[in-house]
Amino acid sequence: MAVRPSFRPATGEIPDLPGVYRFVDTHGRVIYVGKAKSLRSRLTSYFAEPHTLHQRTRTMVATAAGLDWTVVANEVEALQLEYTWIKHYEPRFNVRYRDDKSYPYLAITVGDPFPRVTVMRGAKRPGVRYFGPYSHAWAIRETVDLLLRVFPVRTCSNGVFRRAGQVGRPCLLGYIDKCSAPCVARISQDEHRVLVDDFIAFLEGRADPLIGRLRQQMLDASADEDFERAARRRDDIAALERALERNTMVLPDGTDVDIIGMAAEPLEAAVQVFYVRGGRVRGEHGFVVDRVDDVDESGLIERLLQQLYGSSEGSEIPHEVLVPILPPEPEIAERWLSERRGSRVRLRVPVRGDKRVLGDTVGANARQLLAQHKLKRAGDLSTRALALEEVQSALSLPEAPLRIECLDISHLQGTDVVGSVVVFEDALPRTSHYKRFAIKGFEGSDDVRAVHEVVTRRFRRYLDDQVAATDPELLAEGAATRASFAYPPQLLLVDGGAPQVAAAQRALTELGIDDICVAGLAKRLEEVWLPGVPDPVLLPRTSEGLYLLQRIRDEAHRFALAYQKHKRSKRLVDSLLDEVPGLGEVRRKALMRRFGSLKALRVASLEEIAEVPGIGPRTAVSIRQVLDANESVSAVNVTTGEILGEDGAT
Repeated sequence: MAVRPSFRPATGEIPDLPGVYRFVDTHGRVIYVGKAKSLRSRLTSYFAEPHTLHQRTRTMVATAAGLDWTVVANEVEALQLEYTWIKHYEPRFNVRYRDDKSYPYLAITVGDPFPRVTVMRGAKRPGVRYFGPYSHAWAIRETVDLLLRVFPVRTCSNGVFRRAGQVGRPCLLGYIDKCSAPCVARISQDEHRVLVDDFIAFLEGRADPLIGRLRQQMLDASADEDFERAARRRDDIAALERALERNTMVLPDGTDVDIIGMAAEPLEAAVQVFYVRGGRVRGEHGFVVDRVDDVDESGLIERLLQQLYGSSEGSEIPHEVLVPILPPEPEIAERWLSERRGSRVRLRVPVRGDKRVLGDTVGANARQLLAQHKLKRAGDLSTRALALEEVQSALSLPEAPLRIECLDISHLQGTDVVGSVVVFEDALPRTSHYKRFAIKGFEGSDDVRAVHEVVTRRFRRYLDDQVAATDPELLAEGAATRASFAYPPQLLLVDGGAPQVAAAQRALTELGIDDICVAGLAKRLEEVWLPGVPDPVLLPRTSEGLYLLQRIRDEAHRFALAYQKHKRSKRLVDSLLDEVPGLGEVRRKALMRRFGSLKALRVASLEEIAEVPGIGPRTAVSIRQVLDANESVSAVNVTTGEILGEDGAT
């Protein structure tokens, strides 16, 4: 029977109203902040039977020693107050996005008498107009260098500006006409402000009026036969057009929109944001987050919106924000964003057209960001050593598991059952030792039996190789050991829970192997199961050891899934082309080598099909008739094993 937490309030004491609540620990530190449409309903759910709670929620409640709440007028106020408290208290059990690096901004100090253009990082300051963020500071400097020819605004520091005024001489930029030198009164404060306004207008995407004005000045100068001034305006126009080329048009009609992409895994997630202004990508931002509380991808998007726009000025929020998945209560998020902007903000998922294409691109960038983050961790020698030490300690191994093998089973509704074994040595993948297994003789989703078979086949080969390596007669007959099976792992990891672990251990016992540790990593709560142990081992969720086990498990899953797709594609191709009279296996393979997929074969002409070795005009006609009679069958890419729709989309 679970013990009722001492701080649990009576249900009748909790108001049935919108509000924000805080859990605190024994030291009075806030460890979690949340909001709710009904405080009574939400808070009561935390005190259910512990086994019914998510593991992360269960850990948070067990750590807490107190609870309080604040009632607000509506859900929009709850959203704002939740953001304020999370920012102030930085609770350990709340998702907190962190930049994967410190992004630079192009900043203009519009609050100064003579505004300055510069590169800034870190927290935003009042009286400064920001553009970006950008991926690299050099990209900002190259853009500014082009624009200073047309808009020679001040770029120097306050100290340089004051000294130039004291000595009566401008800096080098003033002499080469890349600064209007307001420090020595070459232009007035108002004239310099006009240059700054034009500079800002160009960055905001209002380039066409500026270029039109310069072009008219060029024509007027030419008509007055002032060809030197006309040439300068011509070069100014070219400089602006080069600056525009750096940010190609991605959306028509001068659209202002922020586009968010996400790549999520059980322990981490990466988010990429593209800021599109005037139809052009003006900045980008990347975040990586540890998933420390029980929140799904929809909740992650809500937290991201809070962080992105919680402290933004209204003018920085666009009319439209595109997300990969809507937050739990999109209408509340829209109302909150609209109040901050001062006008309507739409929040939606793009489904077609240019915005869908750009959304897919941003999503691909998020996946790349997550992959780079994982590689950065995996590439660090001390981190790898720490991960192996944590695994050794958690599983009570006699030594650090320098060689870890992981197996996974994959099938499609019980058909095309396959297994994979991947190998990591010193916490790095050893791809040359990867093995895949076709499991024949039964159909069905019996993962336990499949695990037993794969472990038996893998380690029987290991035992056979051990015998071959020590038997002179076998060596004389030419028997050779296979490197991928010649070494046993210190740890055999299974993608699954207690049943799969028991099957793997039973297979090793039947083979007489007792010096290999077996463990399973279950996906739902990332629990580590050991044979014969009723309760799982729970590694800290920030543990490098858990991260390593998860990475190995995911690699085994990827490898098994790729093989299963390959077998499925081959079966589908063979089953369709089997209907062609007289078309044997050799000519089927020749067709697939030539065209690669059924979709490509369908659109090929009779002449192109007949040109394939062994395929004549009559057989080409037979192939066309069979394909036309089976138009509903999806295309299959036999190179990657992916089943494609009629439009070629996965």
